[in-house]
Amino acid sequence: MANSPEEIKKAVKLYTYIGALLFVFTVITYLVATQPILDFGGHGFDYVDAIIGIAIAAFKASLVALIFMHLNHEKKSIYWIFLGALFFGVVLILLFAFAFLDPITFEGMMPEFGKG
Repeated sequence: MANSPEEIKKAVKLYTYIGALLFVFTVITYLVATQPILDFGGHGFDYVDAIIGIAIAAFKASLVALIFMHLNHEKKSIYWIFLGALFFGVVLILLFAFAFLDPITFEGMMPEFGKG
């Protein structure tokens, strides 16, 4: 923790910078989800936009955990736990992305899904 006025000013500057960065990435996430300017997939919101949004959210969560929750000053075991959670988050993102590539159709089970 900060013990001198210089260290406190440095910490406030870092927190302000990280807060502004979080705000900017929140705006980018909103634009990816709603605006056609940042539509990376096809028309409308699709899995590419969802993956980009989740990746931005994971980055923001990492910043919050490391800076505001002071995990950057913890022991190495915390990093392994954090990286494990990050790994499983990436696996969940990939499962979400692969769900859109699933060739199964519902024509036989539920005919109303096969129309259109």
